[in-house]
Amino acid sequence: MSKRPDDGSEDPLTVAPPKKWATGAPAVAHALGYSLAQTSPLRAGETLLTMNQVDGIDCPGCAWADPSPGHRHRNEYCENGAKHINDEATTRRITSDFFRRHPVPDLARRSDMWLNQQGRLTEPMVKRPGSDTYEPISWNDALDLLSSELTSLDSPDEAVFYTSGRASNEAAFVLQLFARAFGTNNLPDCSNMCHESSGVALHETLGTGKGTVSLEDLHHADLIFVVGQNPGSNHPRQLSALERAKRNGARIIAVNPLPEAGLLRFKNPQKVRGMIGNGTRIADRFLHIRGGGDLALFQGLNRLLLEAEDARPGHVLDHDFIRTHTDGFEAFSRHVRTVEWDDVLTATGLTREEIEQVRDDVLRSERVIVCWAMGLTQHKHAVPTIREIVNFLMLRGNLGRAGTGACPVRGHSNVQGDRTMGIWEQMPDSFLDALRQEFGFDPPRAHGLDSVNAIRAMREGRIRFFLSLAGNFVRAAPDSAVTEEALRSCRLTAHISTKLNRSHTVCGRTALILPTLGRTERDFQAGGEQFVTVENSMSEVHTSRGRLKPASPLLLSEVAILCRLARRTLDGTGEIPWKAFEADYGEIRDRVSRIVPGLHDFNRRVVRPGGIRLPNPVNEGVFPTAVGKARFTRNTWDMPRVPEGHLLLQTLRSHDQWNTVPYTSDDRYRGIHGSRRVVLVNQEDLTELGLGEGERVDLVSVWTDGTERRAEDFHVVAYPAKRGSAAAYYPETNVLVPLDSVAETSNQPTYKSVVVRLEPARPGSAPSSD
Repeated sequence: MSKRPDDGSEDPLTVAPPKKWATGAPAVAHALGYSLAQTSPLRAGETLLTMNQVDGIDCPGCAWADPSPGHRHRNEYCENGAKHINDEATTRRITSDFFRRHPVPDLARRSDMWLNQQGRLTEPMVKRPGSDTYEPISWNDALDLLSSELTSLDSPDEAVFYTSGRASNEAAFVLQLFARAFGTNNLPDCSNMCHESSGVALHETLGTGKGTVSLEDLHHADLIFVVGQNPGSNHPRQLSALERAKRNGARIIAVNPLPEAGLLRFKNPQKVRGMIGNGTRIADRFLHIRGGGDLALFQGLNRLLLEAEDARPGHVLDHDFIRTHTDGFEAFSRHVRTVEWDDVLTATGLTREEIEQVRDDVLRSERVIVCWAMGLTQHKHAVPTIREIVNFLMLRGNLGRAGTGACPVRGHSNVQGDRTMGIWEQMPDSFLDALRQEFGFDPPRAHGLDSVNAIRAMREGRIRFFLSLAGNFVRAAPDSAVTEEALRSCRLTAHISTKLNRSHTVCGRTALILPTLGRTERDFQAGGEQFVTVENSMSEVHTSRGRLKPASPLLLSEVAILCRLARRTLDGTGEIPWKAFEADYGEIRDRVSRIVPGLHDFNRRVVRPGGIRLPNPVNEGVFPTAVGKARFTRNTWDMPRVPEGHLLLQTLRSHDQWNTVPYTSDDRYRGIHGSRRVVLVNQEDLTELGLGEGERVDLVSVWTDGTERRAEDFHVVAYPAKRGSAAAYYPETNVLVPLDSVAETSNQPTYKSVVVRLEPARPGSAPSSD
């Protein structure tokens, strides 16, 4: 039994065998059940039937690409997307009376799920110095308070402007423009904690931080790797693309420390065979790898491919591609041949025969794609791992051709668009020069703070102002106690949000909640009804138009909030038409079209069915690296070190969860019901550790500097994880990851490499809100 942090009542945990398939009729039932619990049948129908349609509402749930216009199903959404959009469309409302009944200390002890379930925020609120209760404030007073605090700073670099992929392109562009006109590049974002390693590795090797793959490429690949990824819960519509690829003859290799239902078998609810038949087997081969063993796997594969070329010169490698488009092949080749097989097998936990079978799959395939997600990016050696995948793709010319490429699958709906719009603390001079030419001010050039460095700066007293556009910074960040203490040290914290979350309970001396329109809602400004745009994982930019009446007449759009704040704060800096931007978002897109390559004639092109596909230089045979070619790299073999009696824990999300927000306490595909405070461990490991199913334990993370962190009161669940591996849900286990445990060069937290020991739960321990 685990105590619920909301009311202290007991909530029974039940465990069933993990599912061996995903989706089908149960997914439809769960999606409709959750939607109708949040809103009316009419509102649910209005959101669902326009979701991901041309001129409809873009799903805020993930960044997976839509099929081309004319090829979309009438119900072009997944279970989790349906839950998410109607979670936003809920008819539940939070008013000022709610905050009178629930002061900040009371809210702070509530769970993430409880906070989310209270409904939509409806009016601006302020917590003043010395108070522990939010109270109403007018928009004018709230914006004056923000502006006064900003203009009182000793330096613009004492301010941090954070955003998540929930923001639109228009809001993201306005935010970065405001921050830079104010004088700082402190623009951390959620990508810093999710896919920064992908961007760094791809920039180094290919000269672009984006993936190179389209949906059509996936449909026509011969071989697809799905590495460190769980499409069944995190990007369910990817399963439809994989199903189509299978029916076109592709083979799929899943690489994961945990078997995932969606990669075993998929029952497509949009097809009769998915509802009443057996569905489609997705993975032809499952590599049950040790956590963090992916670098070694691809080094082993690359060595095998080189040796196959030795045996059959001219028949394995793509020498024309290597000679024409790459640099560093000889040094790479000499290095990877030195990788020891004992090291590869130790790191992966696989047999040499298993890896050789994968090599044979590769040799039979003309077109290969590698997809990956945070199972790769959140390790200390994440960047070398992704660089090694690029090496693998280059050996046989699997870049820039149809049906080939690198496919980082981003989980947030517009996180890639944020970066395109300038949300990055290290934007190149070419972008900053374009801002200067367009708006008549010189943007700061010194690199700003990413998410981890922003927390460090707050902790050290160097940040006094924190503004968040969407997201849940406190729960997305590592080292929960340190992050919360750092945020509380600010003089002012402000959150532009649609719903309540944990970040609103972690207040600076003054704290503001600024309620905003959701993506589902109609947005009327002085220039008429507006639409916004977003960019998916495959570099496609398209429109999103809300359909519902706003949750409150007091809501402002993200763009309106930021433009009004800028007008109060900047005192005429540059030639920026903030009032015109607020009145008509087309004015923003006009300016973007002159700044961002590929978005020329933005307003006209984006309203066409399917929107705009941004160019990727790799697919044009261009590699804008320092040497003008794609770069082979030499990556030192590495793996996580786990002492005897310990396990390597990865944090992950449940099936019934969107980012940091759980919708229920269940994880249907993994067989977990009634509690999130569980740790999944291989039965043989449990026997070796002397632990039994259902025992209550504390998770204690152990770090090389001798520090330890503790997450209390978890139930042990026997699960078919790889020996030596364990898994538990975030954000409850983010407390275990120190702020300074980050991936090399990308500075991304290592949520997938947490060395833990399991100790009996201390008597009287009860879970905190972490």
